[in-house]
Amino acid sequence: MSLRKIVSFVFLLFIPLSVVANMQQWGAMAVFITSALSIIPLSIWLSTAVERVAVVTGPTLGGLVNAVFGNTTTIIIALSALKQGLVDIVQASITGSILSDLLLFMGIGMLTGGIRYKEQEFRPILARVNGSSMTLAVIAIALPTLVIYTSNVVKASAILNLSLVVATILLIVYGLTLLFSLKTHSYLYEVGLVNENPINQEASNEEKSRVWIWLLVLLASTVAVAYESDLFVNVVELVMAGSNLTPLFVGVILIPLISDVSGVVTVTQLSLKNQMDLTVSVALGDSLLVALFVAPLLVFIGQFIHQPMDLNFNPFEVVALIVATIVTNLISFTGRSNWLDGTLLLATYLILVVAFYYHPA
Repeated sequence: MSLRKIVSFVFLLFIPLSVVANMQQWGAMAVFITSALSIIPLSIWLSTAVERVAVVTGPTLGGLVNAVFGNTTTIIIALSALKQGLVDIVQASITGSILSDLLLFMGIGMLTGGIRYKEQEFRPILARVNGSSMTLAVIAIALPTLVIYTSNVVKASAILNLSLVVATILLIVYGLTLLFSLKTHSYLYEVGLVNENPINQEASNEEKSRVWIWLLVLLASTVAVAYESDLFVNVVELVMAGSNLTPLFVGVILIPLISDVSGVVTVTQLSLKNQMDLTVSVALGDSLLVALFVAPLLVFIGQFIHQPMDLNFNPFEVVALIVATIVTNLISFTGRSNWLDGTLLLATYLILVVAFYYHPA
């Protein structure tokens, strides 16, 4: 049994428990914990379904499916929070998703792979292209915050308008990165895919015949994640009021950890197979998806549902994003990795976790 299946089955019990906890009114903390843990197996099923559909639809369309639906769980949780007006948690979850992709995912991948192999190699151009795009995204996200802190008086409407313009540019850039990776320079991203899961023609036809099953799994998982996310968000303020948890810590640390366990499992499996090109692509590609697509998308959705959200992040979040981007670029630009590189990334992530826990915001 694969690691992904083991993790999903272990947490399966919490799905009915969360429903019972909510119906029987076991308390906010019980609903908070059970709904959070329920999202873990659901996110794994959802990501598995997306991957299966992507494989069947071919490299170009499949890549687009992965690019658009790869962070569905994160988007659903963010939408649930945005509907409740919890903009600070939504913004923090964007920061947290990027940090976990750059530091936690890359760190786990390099550490686990480095323990099995003395040194692993990946194509530096993958890290360079993704790193450059990530640097642009962080600069764009930081600008509204910098405008506020370098000006005496800035109207909220001006920051919102600036955020809408920046969001538009980020979406355009994301579209161009998809064009680059899926069409004009797709050959740069094909290395490592050949040997990961070779399948014969008969197996391929069987996968195509079962695509409707995976579409049903995708639909059911999405609905279930939406339900559990609503349970989670409905009690999060009560839990924060009765504990030391802050919106910043919940958004930056807790939500990314429960929404993308499948990503941790994926990079672990790939690095143990010495598939570092894929490991780096998954981690950096995920961070780009959040920064260039999810964040601007939520800005526009907030406008549409009358819950305005701008890109004015907490200054400490901006600092953390800059630190994560610099550290990741420095470690990955050589195209080689070992267990120490992974340890340094994980150490940076743990330091930030502690800092966000004690941050008074």
